[in-house]
Amino acid sequence: MHIRTAAVATVGSLALLPLLAPTAQADDHKGDIVFTSVAFSKTTVNVGISEPQELTVTATAKDSSGIRMMVGLKLVSSDSRIQYAKSSACTRPTSTTMKCTWSYSLEPDRTDYADLRNSSAGTWHLDLEASAYDGDYYTLDSSATMKIKRYAKLATTQATPEPVSKGKTLTVTGALTRADWNTNTYTGFAGQKVALQFKKSGTSTYTTVKTVTTDSAGKLRTTATANASGTWRWHFAGTGTTSSATAAGDGVALR
Repeated sequence: MHIRTAAVATVGSLALLPLLAPTAQADDHKGDIVFTSVAFSKTTVNVGISEPQELTVTATAKDSSGIRMMVGLKLVSSDSRIQYAKSSACTRPTSTTMKCTWSYSLEPDRTDYADLRNSSAGTWHLDLEASAYDGDYYTLDSSATMKIKRYAKLATTQATPEPVSKGKTLTVTGALTRADWNTNTYTGFAGQKVALQFKKSGTSTYTTVKTVTTDSAGKLRTTATANASGTWRWHFAGTGTTSSATAAGDGVALR
């Protein structure tokens, strides 16, 4: 049997163990056993600096002889930290299948080794193994993935002067920050491209006017020509490790 003792599930308190996860391998299996479904409650989880974010994973495995057990139940981060489920529940829908659901809590402000770190942001994968009564096994080592990102915020857009004469110049400012899991604060996100968008009064669609890069402190400042009354806002598309963000808009009327 292929069960690895290091992968035994721990149900109870959350655990993040740095540098203990093996390097992800390709999925491995023997016999007719299969995972018929693996589903994350969220494919991307955006985590700030204080509020825990919950995640559940549900998997169903099938084998002609019946599923004996599932073990592992852990998420492995991009920097090889391991997060175990805080709770689990399994059922046997049929004589040949087993369905299990695991719950995780992503906590950015713990005071122990289970803290999230900035290096943990990015793609995480599920490490899980199912074994059958006839000795068949199926190991998920790489194919089931999701994203855990640092939460980003854009300060309320400020456009001046208000009101403005048609054809005159507006100055538009803002600021982009993101969660720093190492310090549990929001810090300026430098060197990021952020779209300045405008929605004409009486319409519902924003269009991008220009793209502006944040300065070393994450601040935004640019000018634009006021040709109509409407609302100005900033929009950040996000990155592989940081969430998207949209600022509250600032309505500007023409004189």
